[in-house]
Amino acid sequence: MLNELHIQNLGVIQEATAEFAGGLSVVTGETGAGKTMVISSLRLLSGHRADASRVRSGMDKAVVEGIFTTDSPAVGAMVDEVGGFMEDGEVIASRTVTAAGRSRAHLAGKTVAAGVLGEFSGHVITIHGQNDQLRLLDPARQLAALDQYAGLEDAVAAYRELRSQWKKLAKDLRTRLETRRELALESETLARAVETIDAIDPQPGEDEELKSQIQRLQDADDLRAAMQQALAAIDGAEDDMEAQGASELVAQAAAQLRGDDAQLQALAERLDEVAVLLSDISAEVGQALIDVPDPDSLEELLQRQQELRELRKYAVDVDGAIAWRDQARERLASIDVSGEAIEKLQEQVAEAWAAMIASAKKLSARRSKAASAFAAAVTEEIRGLHMSAEIRVEVTAQKISDSWEPASPAPGSRGIDEVEFQLVQGGNANPLASSASGGELSRVMLALEVVLAAGTEGGRTMVFDEVDAGVGGKAAVEIGRRLAKLAVDNQVIVVTHLPQVAAFADAHVYVAKSATDSTVSSSVVTLDEDARVEELSRMLAGLESETGRAHAEELVEMARKAKAELQD
Repeated sequence: MLNELHIQNLGVIQEATAEFAGGLSVVTGETGAGKTMVISSLRLLSGHRADASRVRSGMDKAVVEGIFTTDSPAVGAMVDEVGGFMEDGEVIASRTVTAAGRSRAHLAGKTVAAGVLGEFSGHVITIHGQNDQLRLLDPARQLAALDQYAGLEDAVAAYRELRSQWKKLAKDLRTRLETRRELALESETLARAVETIDAIDPQPGEDEELKSQIQRLQDADDLRAAMQQALAAIDGAEDDMEAQGASELVAQAAAQLRGDDAQLQALAERLDEVAVLLSDISAEVGQALIDVPDPDSLEELLQRQQELRELRKYAVDVDGAIAWRDQARERLASIDVSGEAIEKLQEQVAEAWAAMIASAKKLSARRSKAASAFAAAVTEEIRGLHMSAEIRVEVTAQKISDSWEPASPAPGSRGIDEVEFQLVQGGNANPLASSASGGELSRVMLALEVVLAAGTEGGRTMVFDEVDAGVGGKAAVEIGRRLAKLAVDNQVIVVTHLPQVAAFADAHVYVAKSATDSTVSSSVVTLDEDARVEELSRMLAGLESETGRAHAEELVEMARKAKAELQD
C-alpha cells in the first residue's frame, strides 16, 4: 500500500505531503487546485513519460517521492537485484523531472531506469483514469479481463510457453529451408572452384619459381656470356692456349713462395686455399652454365604462368589458392544438404503446433464457459450503479487447423479467441467501444474492478481519477458504496468531485488552493472529522451553510451505515 506521497514543484503544488492509510481515501479540492497532480505524481512513480511542462514555473526541477509497504516476493527480488534497501517491507520510490525535460528514477535508494519503476508499480499499484477507461475498449484488455475473472492466467502462461516453443521451431525450420537453398548453391560453387584448382594442379611456390625461370630465360644469352667470361678468367680461354687463368697464376705464385721461410710458407698455404676455392667456384659456374634453360622452353613456361594467374580469383598467390582449396574441401565436407534433418524438424514443428492448438482450444472452451457468468456479474454491478443496460461478453474463436501447414495463420499470444464487450440497451447489442458514454464507461470500469477484486486476495493499491465523471444522484451514492466495498480488502485512493462518493471515505485528503496576483499555490492536508463535514458541505452547496452542513452530516451517517453493512 501507499503510505506517504511527497510532491515538490509539480504543477501548482510547491511542496506538499499526503499520508494515506488502508481503506478508502478520497482527494478533493476546488477546480484548478491541483487534485490531478496527485495522479500525475503516481503516474511518474509508475514509470510514465516525464513531461517538463509539469515542472512548476520558475523551478529547476520537480520531485515526487512515494513510500510503499509491500510483502510481494517479486518486489523483494527487484530490490535485491538493484542493490537497494528495504526494511519491514517499506520501499521508497522517487522520480525527478528537470525543466529541461531530463528525468531520473530511484528505487530503494538506487538509481534505476524509469522502466524499472514501471515494473515495480505493476506489483503495488493500479491507476484508473480517463485514458485507462479508453484502454478498456481495447479487445486485448477485454480478453485479459475475462481471463482474470476465469482464473486462466496460469493456463495462458502454459499456452504461451507452448506457443514460444512452436515459434522457435518454426523459425528454425524456415531458416533451415532458406539456408538449404543457399547451402546447395554454396556447395555447387565450392565444388566447381575446387575442380578448377585441381585441374590446374598448382604446386607450392610454383608461381615464384616460374617467375624466376622466365626471368632467367629472358636473360639467357647475357647469362651465358657472363659465365663463360668468368670461367675464362678463372681457368683460361679454351681458344687461347697461351692465356693463363687465375687458377694457374695463383698456383704459380704459391710455388714461388714455398721454402724454408716460415712467413712465406704460410702465405703459400693461403694461396693454395685460394686455388681450391677458385676450383670450386669454377665447377659451380660450369654447372650453372649447363643449367641455363633452353630458350625454346620460354613459351611453355609463359603458358603455365598464365594458367596460374587464373587462381587469382581465389587468392593473391599460388600458396593462398592452395590454402583456399583445402578450406573449401573442409567446408564441402561439413555442408549437409540432405533432407533428413529438415524432415525431422518438420515433424517437431507439427507436434509443437498440435500441442499449442490443443492448449488454445482448451482455453477457448473455458473462456466460453466463463463468459456468461462474467457478463452476468458485471451486469449486476452496473445495474446497481443505476445503469439500465446489460453487458454481454462475446467470445469468437479463430478457425485454425489442428494440423500444421507452412501457410497456416498463427494464433495470438493469448490463444485463438477474440473477445468483445457489448452494451445491450433497448434490446440492441452494440460494441462497448461505440455505444458507451464517458459516464457509462466509468461505471463499467468500476463494475469490472468490483467483480475482478472479488476473486483476488486483495492487498492492492487502486487509484481512481474521477471515476465518477458524468455521474450524479443515486448512481454517485452507489459508486461510493462500491469503492468502499473494494476498500474492504484493498487500499483505494479516489480523486472525486462528488460528495456522495467522498462521504464513504475512511480518510479525506484536501487540496487547498491559494492565489496571489502572480502565483497560484496549493497545499495538501488530511481533514479531521469537522473539517471533512465542512468540505462535504462545500461540495454539496458550493458554500458553507447550516443547511449544507446538515446535509453533509446526513450523508456521512448514511455512508457509515452502508460501510457497516459491507463489513458484515
